[in-house]
Formats: sequence, C-alpha cells, structure tokens
Amino acid sequence: MTLRRLQLFMAFAFTVMADPVSSVAYAIESTLRGLKGDLATLFPTMAAVIAVIAIVSATYDHLIQRFPSGGGGPQGVAAAFGEDWAFIPLGALLVDFTLTVAVSCSAGASALIAYAPGLEPVRILLALTLVVLVAGVVLLGQSGRVAFAIATQLFILLAAAVIGSALLGDPDRAGASHAATAPLVSDAALVPLALAIPLGMALATGVEAPSNAIAQLAQLDDATRRTFGRWTLWLMVGIVGALTVGFAAAAVRLRTGLPPEDSTLLAEVARGSIGDGRAFAAFQAMSALLLLSAAASSYLAGSGVLRALATLGANGQGLVPHAFGRINRFLVPEWGVSLVLVAAAILVAAGGSEQRLVPFYAVAVFASFLAATVGCARLSWREGRWGRLALNLLGALLVAMVLAVNATRVDGVVALLASAAVAAYLWQVWVSRGRPTGVAEAGAR
Repeated sequence: MTLRRLQLFMAFAFTVMADPVSSVAYAIESTLRGLKGDLATLFPTMAAVIAVIAIVSATYDHLIQRFPSGGGGPQGVAAAFGEDWAFIPLGALLVDFTLTVAVSCSAGASALIAYAPGLEPVRILLALTLVVLVAGVVLLGQSGRVAFAIATQLFILLAAAVIGSALLGDPDRAGASHAATAPLVSDAALVPLALAIPLGMALATGVEAPSNAIAQLAQLDDATRRTFGRWTLWLMVGIVGALTVGFAAAAVRLRTGLPPEDSTLLAEVARGSIGDGRAFAAFQAMSALLLLSAAASSYLAGSGVLRALATLGANGQGLVPHAFGRINRFLVPEWGVSLVLVAAAILVAAGGSEQRLVPFYAVAVFASFLAATVGCARLSWREGRWGRLALNLLGALLVAMVLAVNATRVDGVVALLASAAVAAYLWQVWVSRGRPTGVAEAGAR
C-alpha cells in the first residue's frame, strides 16, 4: 500500500469509526446501570456484547465483499428478497442516525459537566446548544471529516493511557475505594446479564458504517474498496472491543461504581486512574470532541439518505419532498440536516441525559441488523456457501434474541415502532409512485 493510499485509508477508517468508538463513553455505564451497579457482572457482560458484535460484523464483512460499491444491509435485503424489503433497514437507519445525534450531544454535555459540575443545572440547555452547534458546523461543509479522524485517534491514545494506568497502577489511590473488591470474572447471574446486554449493544451502532461508507470511495476500484471496507470493519471491532473490555476491567479494578448525577462512569474511571489534573481535562475534552464528531457524522449520513430518497425514479419524483435533495454551496443537503436537527432536539429536550436515551438507542439499528443477517443467509444458501450461512444464521439468532429482550421494555417498543412507521411510510409512497428502482442504493452514503 502506497503512502498516499495509506493516508486515505487512515482518514477513511478513523472517520467511519467515530460513532462506535464514541459509544464507549456511555454504553458501559448504561450496562452497569442495567446490572444495578453489580461490578462483578460487568466484565463478562461487556465481553458477551463484543462477541455478539463480532458475529454480526461477519455478516457485514460478507456484504462488503458482495457489494463493493456500498449499500450494506439495504442492498443485501433487496438482493435476497426484493426492493420492497429494503425499507426495513432504511427506516431503522434513519431513526438510528437521529438517535445518534441526540445521544452523542447529550453525552458530550455529560463529559463537560463531569469536568465542570457547575454546569449540571443547565444540562438540557447545554445539550441542545451542542445539537445546534454541530448542525451549524456540518452545514459549512465536509472538510471537518479530517478533524473527526484526528479526534478518534487522539481519544484512543488517551483512553489507552487511562486504561493502562488503571490496570497497572495502585487501585487504592485517587479515591478508588467506593466498594469492596470485585473479581474481574465471576459467576455472573444469567438473567441480569441477558437483560443488560441489549443496553451494552449501543456499542454496535456503526457496525454497518463501513459497508455503506465505501460508496464515498468512488475514486478506487472495487477490489480496493473491499480492502478498505473490510480492514476498517475489523479494525473498528478490535479497537471498540479493546476499549470496552479495558474500561470495564479498569472500573472493576478501581472499584468504580455507578457515578453521581454530575459525572459519568468513564470520567470516574479516568479520575481514579490519572487524577483530576491536566490529563483528566484533556481526556474529558477529547471525549466531548469525539462524541460531537459522531453526531456530525450522523447528521451527514442521515441527510445523505434523505437526499438519495428525494431523487429516486426516472423523473426524480423521489419518496420524500424535493427540498431534501437540495444542497447548499458547501455541498451539504441542508434540509436533511435541519430535519435531523429538529428531531434530535426534541429527543434531547425530552430526555436531557444520554442515559435516559440509551434504552431507545441501538434498538432500531438491530432491526436493520436482523434484516441484513437474514438477507445474507438467504444469499449464502442460494450460493451454497455453508460456512457463511452458519455465521449469518448465528448472527440472525443473536440479533433476534436482543430484539426480543428489547421488546420487553417500553422504550424498546417505542424505538421499533418508530422505525416501522418510517419504513411503512416510505414503502407506501414508493408503491404509489410506481415502485422506482434504486431504493437499496439509498443506504450508500
């Protein structure tokens, strides 16, 4: 790989993985809350989450190999069952992008509050300000995507330092004595673990991103796009997995339980690891920047899907109003960004804290995962690829189990109904306009 090609890969890979890497900031805490603060069960639960993500990622690896021009889940479902079914993952992704903006900006506000607790009384206002601020930056163009990649890399480096210090240092310093020592791996109760896993699945958002985002690499040939997509996918799984189990192990070793209202689990782990000085300030600042980068990426992705849907059909009738197909002078679909902005702002105003929003999060995208894994399974069956078929079916089974657990929660049902409503609306418009082709390609962004 030439130096220029390597630079392009690094920029692409670390931009794409901003969303899943940033979810480490709130997914581990959400899981611990689901476990009622039981540190003894945290590590095995997070390890199980990463294992499920790796199995689901195998299906997306297959999608990248099949569709090197992008499209991911919608392409796979359309190829397996017809374009009618592509609306299931499309509806889920649109809901997921909006939730990503809301959760990321709320988590960004939490990261700032953890450093400056005096901001706690204006939490909702601060989060709403970040929602608007990120939208404004996005509307000025996509040059900031390089900054996303840099923010992701810096966060990974700082996180590695925090984890290393926590695991190798003295666990009794910096006030790390909140509870009795908990073993890293214990005889975890199966029911609490199973109920907490769906909360940890917020880490899975972004798994589909490489299979969609390779569409942006139009200057490369199919073979190179496949390489970029697959390497990005597995690098992402490796980094997210390492950070997740690392922070979970650090929380257990430092005996860091549920954080106070004006802090976060990651902030408390960082305090116990590196203290309250400049290093802590840098870690919190980079956490907030990474979260805002993830929000910006979802603004662009959501508006890109809406733009594609607005221009479908031979006559460009589209499935959503033509306004969503327009771009400003910075080549950004401003109406799409505005819609995501309004929807995310409503969610933030209703929830305020990312921990209130996380139970809704990762539910919609799992509907997309189920469609993708089942679609890939059918394609593997047709082609007689039995090894792939087994992985696809295992992924579908695990995803279905997570969705079943989510269906026992009101917030999970609400998220699924929202995804279904969006999909049903788009399908109805599509049928009324003569079933124009190109629906599956709308997922490529």
